[in-house]
Amino acid sequence: MQPAPQTLGRRERNKQEKLDRITAAARELFTQYGVDEVTTQQVAEKADVGSGTLFLYAKTKAELLLLVHNVKYAQALDVGIAAAAKKKSVLDAVMAIIQPIVECNRVQIENGRTYLKEIVFGDPSEPHHAEALSLTLRTEEAIAEAFSRDAQLVARGPQQLARIVSSIMFINMTSSANIEMTDAQVGNQIRDQISVLLGA
Repeated sequence: MQPAPQTLGRRERNKQEKLDRITAAARELFTQYGVDEVTTQQVAEKADVGSGTLFLYAKTKAELLLLVHNVKYAQALDVGIAAAAKKKSVLDAVMAIIQPIVECNRVQIENGRTYLKEIVFGDPSEPHHAEALSLTLRTEEAIAEAFSRDAQLVARGPQQLARIVSSIMFINMTSSANIEMTDAQVGNQIRDQISVLLGA
């Protein structure tokens, strides 16, 4: 018989409520104004917490952005993995994983570009950055699993191919040259590049 799950104590509930308020406030302000135009003080005020309390959950504005976008990225990745399982071709499966990620990172393009740059160049010791890195690894694992459906791609190393695809995806989502493109156009560009990689 499984032990009954323990309910959170008052202190843990208060911490979670503050985190939820901070996340919601940062998400709303970043979406409305863009991360560059928002201060941590504005987020603290909207979340109804002190600046000191805010910094217990995210030490910098970049960490706040990671906190907000990690949730969106994780949801997009889950959608993509579920969709990939229903695709017959390897390329379609890989694109099913990638397209929701492209879309979630382009809701507010500058926020998405800043988020991706933070993943690449940010401090990996920060907890929200570590979580973002974990999401990129999950993405690569899902892509590698799709590649593993094809014996020829297995021989070429699915993990290495997935790492290259991850780089293609990051470059296309952060490139200034692609800012005016639609989500579908960015997705098609990524698909074309992956096709060349696979020799399709």
